[in-house]
Amino acid sequence: MHAPRHRGAREATLDGRHPGDVGSYTIYLDAERHPIDEGVTVSENRETELLASVPDGLFIGGAWRPAEGGATLTVSDPATGAVVKEIASASVADGKAALDAAVAAQDAWAATPARRRGELLRRAFDLLQERKEDFALLMTIEMGKPLAEARGEVAYGGEFLRWFSEEAPRIQGRYGANPEGTGRMIVTQHPVGPCFLITPWNFPLAMATRKIAPALAAGCTVVIKPAALTPLTTLAFVKLLEDAGLPAGVVNVVTTASSGPMSEAIIRDPRLRKLSFTGSTPVGVKLLEQAAHGVLRTSMELGGNAPFVVFDDADLDKAVDGAIAAKFRNIGQACTAANRFIVHRSVADEFARRVTERVQGFRSGRGTEDGVVIGPLIDDKAVAKADQLVQDAVQRGATLRTGGAEIPGDGSFYEATVLSDVQPGSDILREEIFGPVLAIVPFDDEDEGVRIANDTEYGLVSYVYTESLTRGQRMIERLATGMMGLNIGVVSNAAAPFGGWKLSGLGREGGAEGIHEYLQTKYTLTPDPFA
Repeated sequence: MHAPRHRGAREATLDGRHPGDVGSYTIYLDAERHPIDEGVTVSENRETELLASVPDGLFIGGAWRPAEGGATLTVSDPATGAVVKEIASASVADGKAALDAAVAAQDAWAATPARRRGELLRRAFDLLQERKEDFALLMTIEMGKPLAEARGEVAYGGEFLRWFSEEAPRIQGRYGANPEGTGRMIVTQHPVGPCFLITPWNFPLAMATRKIAPALAAGCTVVIKPAALTPLTTLAFVKLLEDAGLPAGVVNVVTTASSGPMSEAIIRDPRLRKLSFTGSTPVGVKLLEQAAHGVLRTSMELGGNAPFVVFDDADLDKAVDGAIAAKFRNIGQACTAANRFIVHRSVADEFARRVTERVQGFRSGRGTEDGVVIGPLIDDKAVAKADQLVQDAVQRGATLRTGGAEIPGDGSFYEATVLSDVQPGSDILREEIFGPVLAIVPFDDEDEGVRIANDTEYGLVSYVYTESLTRGQRMIERLATGMMGLNIGVVSNAAAPFGGWKLSGLGREGGAEGIHEYLQTKYTLTPDPFA
């Protein structure tokens, strides 16, 4: 496999001065506890052997099988453009068969003691630790993220298995007398039933575990459809679940190049009781319309347009470190990535100078190579979109500090870019970038900063840097987002309720709230036992 041309003479990392937190996605920054093994070369033979070990079929009813009619799709390495594997492409009939299997397994899985359900997830967690290097390399091959970041995703994705293995036996109800004293009220929690899980391409492992783990912990069976661009990690993970003792039909996987027709057929089937989707807002809205016919329980983790607000009293060293993590993690391809850097005018130039200096030290290349910080974008369309947003901003008066162009050579690469003085009305302030572009907008006072931050239809996450406790408290109440990082650039954690406001979605994933997305409440009244 041939590497693309590199840009950047100096090597740099995303960690800056502050290592990450165990249990969160930032774990890969903690080099002391989780060394990156610099200098280890990934051989082409190892990649070939790893890819050969990944199943290439659909997993339905506990068995691997080809798609109807032998249909297939290809998976490519975005760093080289080369096809790395051919796998089954499910039809509508295959999707129905997967749902049949989930429905058939539902009652037995719901009746399985919660402790046993949790033990399966814990065995899966342990197996993932044994195979973490394989999963990290597989994600780097099919998605492009640097290997150090892929290792971080393995750690982060594994935490959902461990967290929900412990949450399964904690599902509780209530018992008590009614206010009149004439009866006893019993409140119990029950699995919602068969679920359809649709995952995105940008976090191939973590998005699968974040949905599968709470569903299984709650007693639900699932059909999961990974993104066609990065399906291999999910296939490998379901093989791991099989090795951990997964009963037949509890998890079923359908990879497909015909997502729309197959997904709609599953969603409109009255036997399905839950839909969980992570992806773009337009697609989420369409799926909600389909789900409305069956009044399905839905969880939607949709788009973002995250503000990163730097006040005049911020510690700029911390703010720059946080900005680098919030923007360039996953090559900017995250719904939580900071989109709009709203910086107080008195420190905007210095902030821009410091982040530009850091970004100019980034090395671009295939994620398996030492020192690479900026891997490829997922495909050429993503490169074209990033470039269009940058050129529009420059034409409207923004200053291009560094980057701003596609990197020639193999693969889908775009330069790490910094823009300052981005003008109102620029497309980059309204659209989710999903690329390595940092756009700075100045503001003059707190009210203006809040107004700019909230001037979006999205409300997933916001980031704030200030040394004022009272200002930080005001931002918690004033910023219209479901999550906020206060003096920290990464918020994701398996123990936290992940989710947004407005067009950024419905429901929560992770935390104590996560398992309740897969449970439904029953209230029972019994007569007064003393009457």
